[in-house]
Amino acid sequence: MLAYSFYESDNRVRRYAETLIRQGYEVDAVTLGKNGELFYGSLNRVNIYRIQQRIRNEKYKLSYLYRLVKFFIKSTIFISKRHMHRPYDLIHVHSVPDFEVFATFFAKMSGARIILDIHDIVPELYANKFNIKEKSLVFKTLTFIEKISIAFSDHVIIANHVWEKTLTSRSTKKEKCTTIMNYPDPSIFYSRRAERKKSKFVVIYPGTINWHQGVDIAVRAFSRLKEEAPEAELHIYGDGPMRASIQQLVDDLGLQASAILKETLPLEQIAIAMSSADLGIVPKRNDSFGGGAFSTKILEFMALGIPVVVAETRIDRYYFNDRIVKFFEPENAGDLAKVITELIRDKELRKRLASNASAFVSEYTWDKKEKDYLSIVEKLVQQKVH
Repeated sequence: MLAYSFYESDNRVRRYAETLIRQGYEVDAVTLGKNGELFYGSLNRVNIYRIQQRIRNEKYKLSYLYRLVKFFIKSTIFISKRHMHRPYDLIHVHSVPDFEVFATFFAKMSGARIILDIHDIVPELYANKFNIKEKSLVFKTLTFIEKISIAFSDHVIIANHVWEKTLTSRSTKKEKCTTIMNYPDPSIFYSRRAERKKSKFVVIYPGTINWHQGVDIAVRAFSRLKEEAPEAELHIYGDGPMRASIQQLVDDLGLQASAILKETLPLEQIAIAMSSADLGIVPKRNDSFGGGAFSTKILEFMALGIPVVVAETRIDRYYFNDRIVKFFEPENAGDLAKVITELIRDKELRKRLASNASAFVSEYTWDKKEKDYLSIVEKLVQQKVH
């Protein structure tokens, strides 16, 4: 597993790695590390190599690109050396960025098979992050990199069906792709009895704090709830380039007591925190990137039995309906405040949403979908052997 992410809190990378461990494979995870973490670690028998530290505070294009290129160089050297001593059968590269797949060049030339797993489509992500136009040279360059990265890989995994339509229309053939969503791990995300503060109504957002995630919209909605629902609290778990500005917004609106920023937690701990909330929230923007980026937190809330409020983006309308989530108009803090107030007051509606969602998510768990991934792995490994 090669990923520009933090292994312990990356559900998608962990799920693949631990699935392979259960099948008898030996797995290395080459990832980022946080300040104070050791270079080598192990979790559930997966070897973790933290080759670079990262703080998610990039506000400028060059600082963002510098860290990506630095990781690319380090991972190229690390993977090549490891492959020389004990050759890899398969390297599963997780994008972002797409060009990270070329870190496996030596291993691929020596017989390893390569999966490129596109979590987010990079041209739209970069355009959204740095306000780049789709007709710009930068966007066209990123699309070209996307194409050659896919061409270099042996198989492509795409994170949702909306992204699949985009990629197969411009960068690859459908036969080379498999869509595998970021399903909840049922050993971590399951309905459990959790203690809730009876005097408080806790709304939780767990995830990266980026512009497209719309966390600022949730904070602004809570400024409208101070008088309408003083018992409501917003708990924000996560990190990202927008964290400082979100904290500033909380301070400016005088919401220190009702909008609380907390640190990122490992999957097992964030599942416990989510299960103790009264309501989950996914307030994404419906822009060129956020509107097509699927949030697995919705499925995780459903698996935990927690009702969830979701911005009515095109990706979320593709998968969900009004029986299983409560929609609000994207980027409309007033409408979000109205929806939260309705759910605070209507306990039966919360129960009904949670019950319907629980039945829905029972078909969207990793234990029912892992065979699709394993068939890809086995096919590629057999090709290497022959």
